[in-house]
Amino acid sequence: MLVKSVAVAPTNEGHKKPVQSRVIKDQRPGLTFERYFTRQGVDPFETVEWELRDAVISGADGKVFFEQRGVEFPKTWSQTATNVVVQKYFRGTLGTPQRESSVRSMIARVADTIYGWGKTDGYFKSEADAWAFRDELVHLLLHQKMAFNSPVWFNVGVEAHPQCSACFINSVDDSMSSILGLAKTEGMLFKYGSGTGSNLSSLRSSREHLNGGGTASGPVSFMRGFDAFAGAIKSGGKTRRAAKMVILNVDHPDVVDFIDCKAIEEKKAWALIDAGYDGGFNVVGGAYDSVNYQNANHSVRVNDEFMNAVVRDADFSTKSVVDGRKLETFKAREIMRKMADAAWICGDPGIQYDTTINDWHPCINTSRINASNPCSEYMFLDDSACNLASLNLRKFQRANDGGPNGGELDPESFRKACATTLTAMEIIVDNSAYPTEQIANNSYKFRPLGLGFANLGAL
Repeated sequence: MLVKSVAVAPTNEGHKKPVQSRVIKDQRPGLTFERYFTRQGVDPFETVEWELRDAVISGADGKVFFEQRGVEFPKTWSQTATNVVVQKYFRGTLGTPQRESSVRSMIARVADTIYGWGKTDGYFKSEADAWAFRDELVHLLLHQKMAFNSPVWFNVGVEAHPQCSACFINSVDDSMSSILGLAKTEGMLFKYGSGTGSNLSSLRSSREHLNGGGTASGPVSFMRGFDAFAGAIKSGGKTRRAAKMVILNVDHPDVVDFIDCKAIEEKKAWALIDAGYDGGFNVVGGAYDSVNYQNANHSVRVNDEFMNAVVRDADFSTKSVVDGRKLETFKAREIMRKMADAAWICGDPGIQYDTTINDWHPCINTSRINASNPCSEYMFLDDSACNLASLNLRKFQRANDGGPNGGELDPESFRKACATTLTAMEIIVDNSAYPTEQIANNSYKFRPLGLGFANLGAL
C-alpha cells in the first residue's frame, strides 16, 4: 500500500489542503497491528480510575487568570498536568456546551481522527488491526507515555484539514512580494500553533543598492515587521506567543547589525525599567513590550572558513548578496567577540554551524540546509515541515523490585510505543494542512518526523 497526496487548494484561511488523496495499492495489504498494552474488547478508557477536579491557575499576585471546574481526569495525573491540558488543549469556548470537560474526550478526539484517517488511507490490513492501533494509541496518551506536539492537540478533530506540524522552515527571496508573503505565511502558522524559522541571508544588505536606485532596507529592518506580527498573534489561539527563528549567515554584510540589534533593544528595556516601566516579559505596555526583536530567537550561521579564521586570528570578509564581491573585512575574533558579548547581554544570537549541519545532511542529493525551526532540533530543507511527538522514558522503566533489571528501561515496551507513535505520525502527514504548496509537496515527498523523548534525567 502506498499513499500519495496530489494537488493542493486554498481554504478560506489561505491554507493549503490536499484536494485528492488517492491510495495506490500494490502487493502489500496493509499493516498487521498487534496489541501489546491493550486487550481486545477492553476499552482502554475503562482501565483507569477517573475523578472530577478543578483547574485553577493564578498569577504571582495570587489573582486567578484561568479557571475551569469539574473537569474529568485520571487520578494518576498531576494537578500541574491538569492545569496545562485544560488551559492549553481543551477545545471550545469556555463556558459553552462545546467546551471539552474531560481528558477522555480530548484524547478520543485526536486518536479517533487519526484512526479514521489510517483506515481511509489503507494503512491497516483489517478493521481489527485498525482498532488495535487505535486502542494502543489511546493507551499511550491516557497513561502519559507519549504526547504529540501542540498543533495536533489544538487542531486534530477540530479543523477539517488541521495544521499538525509544530516545526516549519520557510524560504524568502530578495523581492518585496516574497518578503510580504513570508509575513503572511508565518502569521497563518502562528495562528494554528506552529513555529517557524527562516534564513534571511538571501535579502540584500543595507549596504547594497536596489535595481531602481536607492539603498536596500536590509534584513534587520524587515525583521521589525516580522517581529511585530509574531508578537501580535497568539499561537494556536492560546496564551503562548508565536515561536520564531531568524538566521543570518556570518558573511552577510549586515551581520554586525544583526548581532547587535537585540542587545541594543535589551539595553533600552533596562532604561525603561529604571524609569519605572514594568519589567515583565508579557506585560502590555511594559518595558519589553516597547522594544523590538523580542519575539524571535536569533542565530548566526558560521562555517568552517570563519571558525578557522577565529582560530588563526585571521581576517574575515562579508560578501555582497547581489554579486558575491567582498564588502567589509573584520578580524574574525572581533565578530566572535561581538556574538559572545551580545549573548551575554540578552541570550542572542545563538550559533549554528553550517558546515557541520550540511555534512550531516540526511538527504544530501537534494538542496542544502539553510535554516532550522525555532528550537533548532529540526534542521532540513527550506519550505518543509516536521511533526513531533515525545515519549516519556519514566513510563517505560521497569519496577525497581530489587531484581537484576530493576529500574532499567524496558526495551520491548519502548519499541512497541515507538512503532505505534510513528505510525500515527506517518498517517498525519498526508492529512495535514500546509501553508504553501512548496511545503505541502516537500512534506509528502520527504515525510519528516521527529520522535523524541523526555525525562532522561529522572531515570
